[in-house]
Amino acid sequence: MVERRKLSLGQVGERAEARASADAARAWNVSPKRAEELKQQARFMRRNPSKAQQALWERLKDKRCGFTFNREVVMGSAIVDFACKTRWLVVETGGDGEAEGTIAALSDRKLRDVGVRVLRFSDSEVLENLEGVVVQIKAELQKPFERPRIEAGR
Repeated sequence: MVERRKLSLGQVGERAEARASADAARAWNVSPKRAEELKQQARFMRRNPSKAQQALWERLKDKRCGFTFNREVVMGSAIVDFACKTRWLVVETGGDGEAEGTIAALSDRKLRDVGVRVLRFSDSEVLENLEGVVVQIKAELQKPFERPRIEAGR
């Protein structure tokens, strides 16, 4: 006789959560060709930073905030301005225009879906209140967080 399995709402919710996690991991992967294009674009962006990025980098480089940051890092299909990989934190500048804001929101959502925390500041905010921006970044670095578990493949 075949044993019938009983489903509970808890099991359905767990499967839906696992499926959402797999979808986020799948969206994180890019083709090798696209990865190379992103790498080249990030290299160009590192060599040609905006004034706000230059100012903020002076305050983040060499563990000046207590943690290592990298500039123009490729994460999935996005290039982020500054990334602290050990704390799963990304700091973005810019996005002042309406179209840039829409793209930034989509990028932020993709990063948050895989567990990356995102702080976003306008260029004018960085240039006019650099000390306040650095204080906010340091505060976020000190917050406890849970490292995400991403299922690869599927």
